[in-house]
Amino acid sequence: MVNTDAAQATRTGEAQSVFALSLARTLAQELAEGRVELPGFPEVATQVQRVLADENVTPLRVVRAVGAEPVLAGRIVQCANSVIFNPGGRPVLELRSAIARVGLDFVRTLTISFAVKQLKAAHSLRDIAPQLNELWLRSVAVSTLCFVIARRLSRVNADAALLAGLLHGVGALYIRTRAAEHPGIHWSPEAYEKVEREWEGSIGRALLENWRVSESIVAAIGALALPDQDGHGPAGLAEILRAGVVLDRAQRKGRNLEVAIAASPACARLGLTSVIYQSIILESEAEVAALRSVLGS
Repeated sequence: MVNTDAAQATRTGEAQSVFALSLARTLAQELAEGRVELPGFPEVATQVQRVLADENVTPLRVVRAVGAEPVLAGRIVQCANSVIFNPGGRPVLELRSAIARVGLDFVRTLTISFAVKQLKAAHSLRDIAPQLNELWLRSVAVSTLCFVIARRLSRVNADAALLAGLLHGVGALYIRTRAAEHPGIHWSPEAYEKVEREWEGSIGRALLENWRVSESIVAAIGALALPDQDGHGPAGLAEILRAGVVLDRAQRKGRNLEVAIAASPACARLGLTSVIYQSIILESEAEVAALRSVLGS
């Protein structure tokens, strides 16, 4: 029985290695050929991204692009009337005013949120829907943390921080959609995680460049692969994103938050302590709830 079990384990390990190698080859080929696009990403979302990439885009073009998808348009109006952008309680009812109120960065964020929600519902990805949902919820959590930290502890644009947090896991999201075509890889979390570690950064950068996301956001996400080290000068977007990841990871894994914050140079540069963090979260409760609602959490 022992020998049989050992032989079976060997065959399983070999199969996992084959699947992992196949997935890695797929990723390498798509990256080399410039074909890094999320499968199932709605065309309207791609079109909105193209329109927003134009520095000289007119409000009318943005309204037309967004208005082509009623669900997305409705979400933008909902956001414009939330506590985040409408603390005075003056509602807007038409899309153009809603876009003007939330700004183009937030339109981009909501477009990506809408697209990922559609992607998660794709029939071809139903077998990995729980994994995709878990990854998305994590991205939403990080993004809301980045938003409130940027608003209260830095001069960094809070909308840019929100978008960076939302997109920081896009490389892993892409790899998971591709892994759905190689179901054997899920037999071994270790084999899958190895592929993800090796390819997440380069795949993520390619996707973000295809979407013409600002270089500052791309650089901040890329910096997550580097050690969290002491730096000089005011904290920027990279430190805010790092802090959001540190806080989210500590809470998800049940770690001591005070210890996690104290061990992070990024948090230190922001002046973020556990006491200040608790104060920020308390003050931002309504904002966080509104953000998670519109982002699909």
